Amino acid sequence: MTAQRIFTARDFIQLSDADPIRSVVTQSPDAVVVMWHVLPGQRIPPHVHPAGQDTWTILAGSGDYIVDAAGASRPLSAGQVAIAQVGQVHGVINNGSEPLQFISVVAPAEAGYQLVD
Repeated sequence: MTAQRIFTARDFIQLSDADPIRSVVTQSPDAVVVMWHVLPGQRIPPHVHPAGQDTWTILAGSGDYIVDAAGASRPLSAGQVAIAQVGQVHGVINNGSEPLQFISVVAPAEAGYQLVD
């Protein structure tokens, strides 16, 4: 039996008027692949992965990608890839008028997660 290797991102979109939902597409010890759908006004708070890298591939929409603990940000939009290496602060605020959709790949899967104050 062969594990599934091809997925359709839109099948994993979950809507929430509260906080964005972390929808796991697939996971192995090597990495976890997550689909995010961030509505206008929503955010993923600044955080770090102390033992891994988080790579975001932006599929649709735009937002402000948080790059440090002080809240500095850079514009992020469809077609771009954002990389937070081990211990680098990252998060996003959707200040646009359309949903921000992206795939996040955290490697390894047990990279950890810590909010940044």
